[in-house]
Amino acid sequence: MMLPPADIYAVLEATWPPAARQSLGPWCIRDGQGGGKRVSAATAEGDWTAQDIPAAETAMQALGQPALFLIRDGDAALDAELASRGYRIVDPVVAYAAPCDTIAPPDLMTAFPHWPPLGIARDLWEAEGIGPERLAVMDRAAGPKTVILGRAGDRAAGVAFVAIHGPSAMLHALEVAPDRRRLGVASNILRASAHWAQDNGAGTLSLVVTTANAGARALYASLGLQAMGQYHYRQK
Repeated sequence: MMLPPADIYAVLEATWPPAARQSLGPWCIRDGQGGGKRVSAATAEGDWTAQDIPAAETAMQALGQPALFLIRDGDAALDAELASRGYRIVDPVVAYAAPCDTIAPPDLMTAFPHWPPLGIARDLWEAEGIGPERLAVMDRAAGPKTVILGRAGDRAAGVAFVAIHGPSAMLHALEVAPDRRRLGVASNILRASAHWAQDNGAGTLSLVVTTANAGARALYASLGLQAMGQYHYRQK
Protein backbone atom coordinates (compact mmCIF):
# COMPACT_ATOMS: atom_id res chain seq x y z
CA MET A 1 0.00 0.00 0.00
CA MET A 2 1.48 3.32 -1.07
CA LEU A 3 0.49 6.79 0.00
CA PRO A 4 -0.86 9.25 -2.60
CA PRO A 5 0.58 12.77 -2.37
CA ALA A 6 -2.65 14.31 -1.01
CA ASP A 7 -2.56 11.93 1.95
CA ILE A 8 1.05 12.82 2.76
CA TYR A 9 -0.10 16.27 3.84
CA ALA A 10 -2.89 14.87 6.04
CA VAL A 11 -0.52 12.43 7.74
CA LEU A 12 2.05 15.19 8.25
CA GLU A 13 -0.56 17.46 9.83
CA ALA A 14 -1.84 14.76 12.19
CA THR A 15 1.52 13.36 13.28
CA TRP A 16 3.30 16.72 13.66
CA PRO A 17 0.43 18.98 14.74
CA PRO A 18 0.42 22.72 15.49
CA ALA A 19 -0.68 24.01 18.87
CA ALA A 20 -3.78 25.55 17.27
CA ARG A 21 -5.36 26.25 13.89
CA GLN A 22 -7.77 28.93 12.80
CA SER A 23 -9.67 29.45 9.56
CA LEU A 24 -9.33 32.94 8.15
CA GLY A 25 -11.17 33.30 4.86
CA PRO A 26 -9.39 30.91 2.46
CA TRP A 27 -6.46 30.34 4.82
CA CYS A 28 -5.57 27.90 7.56
CA ILE A 29 -3.41 29.81 10.05
CA ARG A 30 -1.27 27.66 12.34
CA ASP A 31 0.10 28.56 15.74
CA GLY A 32 3.39 26.69 15.97
CA GLN A 33 4.62 28.00 19.34
CA GLY A 34 8.23 27.54 18.28
CA GLY A 35 7.75 24.03 16.88
CA GLY A 36 9.21 24.83 13.47
CA LYS A 37 8.05 25.71 9.96
CA ARG A 38 5.76 22.70 9.52
CA VAL A 39 3.48 23.78 12.35
CA SER A 40 3.71 27.53 11.73
CA ALA A 41 3.00 27.87 8.00
CA ALA A 42 -0.27 29.07 6.51
CA THR A 43 -1.95 27.10 3.72
CA ALA A 44 -4.62 27.93 1.19
CA GLU A 45 -7.69 25.80 1.92
CA GLY A 46 -10.10 27.60 -0.44
CA ASP A 47 -10.23 30.02 -3.33
CA TRP A 48 -8.09 33.05 -2.61
CA THR A 49 -7.31 36.36 -4.28
CA ALA A 50 -4.29 38.61 -4.01
CA GLN A 51 -6.32 40.86 -1.69
CA ASP A 52 -6.59 38.00 0.83
CA ILE A 53 -2.84 37.71 1.43
CA PRO A 54 -2.39 40.71 3.79
CA ALA A 55 -4.94 39.25 6.21
CA ALA A 56 -2.89 36.05 6.46
CA GLU A 57 0.28 38.06 6.98
CA THR A 58 -1.34 40.07 9.77
CA ALA A 59 -2.62 36.93 11.49
CA MET A 60 0.82 35.33 11.47
CA GLN A 61 2.40 38.54 12.76
CA ALA A 62 -0.13 38.57 15.61
CA LEU A 63 1.11 35.11 16.62
CA GLY A 64 4.72 36.36 16.64
CA GLN A 65 5.51 34.30 13.56
CA PRO A 66 7.07 35.32 10.23
CA ALA A 67 4.90 35.45 7.14
CA LEU A 68 5.31 31.87 5.93
CA PHE A 69 3.23 29.85 3.47
CA LEU A 70 3.37 26.13 2.71
CA ILE A 71 3.24 25.53 -1.04
CA ARG A 72 1.90 22.08 -1.95
CA ASP A 73 1.11 20.31 -5.20
CA GLY A 74 -1.60 22.39 -6.88
CA ASP A 75 -0.50 25.71 -5.34
CA ALA A 76 1.38 27.03 -8.39
CA ALA A 77 -0.68 30.21 -8.65
CA LEU A 78 -0.09 31.05 -4.98
CA ASP A 79 3.60 30.27 -5.41
CA ALA A 80 3.85 32.73 -8.29
CA GLU A 81 1.91 35.45 -6.46
CA LEU A 82 4.09 35.19 -3.37
CA ALA A 83 7.25 35.24 -5.49
CA SER A 84 6.04 38.48 -7.08
CA ARG A 85 5.73 39.95 -3.57
CA GLY A 86 9.32 39.15 -2.65
CA TYR A 87 8.77 35.87 -0.84
CA ARG A 88 11.72 33.50 -1.16
CA ILE A 89 11.70 29.73 -1.40
CA VAL A 90 12.73 28.00 1.82
CA ASP A 91 13.46 24.30 2.39
CA PRO A 92 12.13 22.43 -0.65
CA VAL A 93 11.05 19.03 0.69
CA VAL A 94 10.44 15.58 -0.80
CA ALA A 95 8.06 13.09 0.82
CA TYR A 96 8.96 9.40 0.75
CA ALA A 97 6.87 6.33 1.56
CA ALA A 98 6.99 2.55 1.42
CA PRO A 99 4.84 -0.35 2.58
CA CYS A 100 6.03 -1.37 6.03
CA ASP A 101 6.23 -5.03 5.10
CA THR A 102 8.79 -4.34 2.36
CA ILE A 103 11.34 -2.87 4.79
CA ALA A 104 13.78 -5.34 6.37
CA PRO A 105 13.86 -5.66 10.17
CA PRO A 106 16.64 -3.89 12.10
CA ASP A 107 19.74 -5.65 13.30
CA LEU A 108 19.30 -7.23 16.72
CA MET A 109 19.61 -4.97 19.75
CA THR A 110 20.11 -1.81 17.69
CA ALA A 111 16.82 0.09 18.06
CA PHE A 112 14.30 0.28 20.88
CA PRO A 113 10.78 1.77 20.73
CA HIS A 114 9.46 3.47 23.85
CA TRP A 115 7.16 6.26 25.00
CA PRO A 116 7.47 8.78 26.60
CA PRO A 117 11.00 9.67 25.50
CA LEU A 118 13.79 8.65 27.84
CA GLY A 119 16.21 11.25 29.10
CA ILE A 120 18.94 10.02 26.75
CA ALA A 121 16.59 10.46 23.78
CA ARG A 122 15.85 14.02 24.88
CA ASP A 123 19.58 14.66 25.25
CA LEU A 124 20.31 13.39 21.73
CA TRP A 125 17.61 15.65 20.31
CA GLU A 126 18.74 18.65 22.34
CA ALA A 127 22.29 18.26 21.06
CA GLU A 128 20.93 18.60 17.51
CA GLY A 129 18.73 21.62 18.26
CA ILE A 130 15.45 19.82 18.92
CA GLY A 131 14.29 21.29 22.20
CA PRO A 132 11.15 21.59 24.32
CA GLU A 133 9.06 23.30 21.63
CA ARG A 134 9.43 20.36 19.23
CA LEU A 135 9.00 17.84 22.04
CA ALA A 136 5.70 19.58 22.73
CA VAL A 137 4.68 18.88 19.12
CA MET A 138 5.34 15.19 19.72
CA ASP A 139 3.24 15.28 22.89
CA ARG A 140 0.34 16.77 20.90
CA ALA A 141 0.22 13.95 18.34
CA ALA A 142 -2.99 12.10 19.14
CA GLY A 143 -2.53 8.70 17.51
CA PRO A 144 -0.25 5.80 18.44
CA LYS A 145 3.30 7.11 18.72
CA THR A 146 6.76 6.11 19.84
CA VAL A 147 10.36 7.16 20.14
CA ILE A 148 12.91 4.90 18.47
CA LEU A 149 16.26 4.98 20.28
CA GLY A 150 19.15 3.70 18.17
CA ARG A 151 22.33 2.19 19.54
CA ALA A 152 25.79 1.54 18.12
CA GLY A 153 28.91 0.32 19.88
CA ASP A 154 26.91 -0.33 23.06
CA ARG A 155 25.83 3.30 23.45
CA ALA A 156 22.89 5.48 22.51
CA ALA A 157 23.58 6.88 19.07
CA GLY A 158 20.40 8.19 17.44
CA VAL A 159 16.72 8.88 17.88
CA ALA A 160 13.50 9.46 15.94
CA PHE A 161 9.81 10.08 16.58
CA VAL A 162 7.13 8.03 14.81
CA ALA A 163 3.36 8.52 14.91
CA ILE A 164 0.40 6.90 13.16
CA HIS A 165 -2.58 8.50 11.44
CA GLY A 166 -5.11 6.09 9.97
CA PRO A 167 -3.26 3.39 8.01
CA SER A 168 -0.04 5.42 7.74
CA ALA A 169 2.90 6.17 10.01
CA MET A 170 5.28 9.07 9.62
CA LEU A 171 8.81 9.38 10.95
CA HIS A 172 10.03 12.76 12.22
CA ALA A 173 13.08 14.27 13.92
CA LEU A 174 15.57 11.57 12.94
CA GLU A 175 18.93 12.53 14.42
CA VAL A 176 22.20 10.62 14.82
CA ALA A 177 25.05 11.79 17.06
CA PRO A 178 27.89 13.14 14.87
CA ASP A 179 30.45 10.64 16.18
CA ARG A 180 28.06 7.71 15.57
CA ARG A 181 27.28 8.43 11.92
CA ARG A 182 28.05 6.01 9.09
CA LEU A 183 27.55 3.06 11.43
CA GLY A 184 24.09 2.06 10.21
CA VAL A 185 22.25 3.82 13.04
CA ALA A 186 19.80 5.72 10.83
CA SER A 187 19.11 2.59 8.78
CA ASN A 188 18.29 0.55 11.88
CA ILE A 189 16.08 3.32 13.28
CA LEU A 190 14.14 3.50 10.02
CA ARG A 191 13.75 -0.26 9.83
CA ALA A 192 12.64 -0.44 13.46
CA SER A 193 10.15 2.36 12.76
CA ALA A 194 8.57 0.39 9.93
CA HIS A 195 8.19 -2.72 12.07
CA TRP A 196 6.81 -0.82 15.05
CA ALA A 197 4.34 0.87 12.70
CA GLN A 198 3.23 -2.45 11.23
CA ASP A 199 2.83 -3.97 14.69
CA ASN A 200 0.59 -1.02 15.59
CA GLY A 201 -1.72 -1.22 12.60
CA ALA A 202 -0.05 0.93 9.95
CA GLY A 203 0.58 -0.31 6.44
CA THR A 204 2.83 2.49 5.21
CA LEU A 205 5.85 4.32 6.60
CA SER A 206 6.45 7.85 5.30
CA LEU A 207 8.78 10.75 6.00
CA VAL A 208 9.87 14.07 4.55
CA VAL A 209 13.38 15.30 3.85
CA THR A 210 14.86 18.42 2.30
CA THR A 211 15.84 17.98 -1.33
CA ALA A 212 19.36 19.16 -0.46
CA ASN A 213 19.97 16.22 1.89
CA ALA A 214 21.41 13.85 -0.69
CA GLY A 215 22.82 11.41 1.85
CA ALA A 216 19.51 10.87 3.61
CA ARG A 217 17.65 10.55 0.31
CA ALA A 218 20.09 7.87 -0.83
CA LEU A 219 19.52 5.95 2.42
CA TYR A 220 15.74 6.12 2.04
CA ALA A 221 15.91 4.93 -1.55
CA SER A 222 18.19 2.04 -0.53
CA LEU A 223 15.52 0.88 1.92
CA GLY A 224 12.83 0.92 -0.79
CA LEU A 225 11.10 4.21 0.02
CA GLN A 226 9.85 6.07 -3.03
CA ALA A 227 9.29 9.78 -3.61
CA MET A 228 5.54 10.44 -3.31
CA GLY A 229 5.15 14.22 -3.29
CA GLN A 230 6.89 17.49 -2.58
CA TYR A 231 6.37 20.91 -1.09
CA HIS A 232 8.29 24.03 -0.15
CA TYR A 233 7.77 27.17 1.85
CA ARG A 234 7.64 30.81 0.81
CA GLN A 235 8.84 33.25 3.45
CA LYS A 236 8.68 37.03 3.25
